[in-house]
Amino acid sequence: MSVIINGLSFLYGEKTVLKNIDLRVSDGEKVGIAGESGGGKSTFLKLVSGLYEVKSGEITAAGERDSAGRRKNVAMVMQNAGLFPASIRENITCGHEMSDKIIFDACGAACLTEWINTLPDGLETFVGERGGKVSGGQAQRIAIARAIAKDAPVILLDEPTSALDDDTTGAIIAALRKLTEFKTVLHVSHRRETLVGCDRILILKNGELFEC
Repeated sequence: MSVIINGLSFLYGEKTVLKNIDLRVSDGEKVGIAGESGGGKSTFLKLVSGLYEVKSGEITAAGERDSAGRRKNVAMVMQNAGLFPASIRENITCGHEMSDKIIFDACGAACLTEWINTLPDGLETFVGERGGKVSGGQAQRIAIARAIAKDAPVILLDEPTSALDDDTTGAIIAALRKLTEFKTVLHVSHRRETLVGCDRILILKNGELFEC
């Protein structure tokens, strides 16, 4: 099993967000989770990714149970790309040593190469505060290239196309296909129709996870 979750519960203050969730995800399986906005989907992914500490229950991702270990084994693409005020290259590498080939291959898979080749500074182009110097679609593709370059066995997707216009969405979907190929995927969305290609779809409602 690539992801194993036992008895996961989570509270914000006194509000219960997740209740006693159990889940098994096989290697290479793609699982969609649908639920209303504000229903705990993003919190669930942040717990799996190790961004939030597990207080009740257990999560194992690619054999790692502690938060630091899970962070190494997971790559996450969220609704808002969350770029750093740095260059395109630095946003892809996140400070890790990485060959140019890995970076260029990731850019190609994320449909970025043609645009980067038009920039005077190429990969060294500064993206601005919170990615303010690039479009939403470009920022999201940089985030996808970051995830591709990391080459983690588990991919977490948090509504990665919901904030984009129709003209941009097609390119993002193509990049996401490259990212998720042969990977284990947890994809959350408030719209079930965006979970096309998942092996199974679950429902998160009132903090509990149900089979569809």
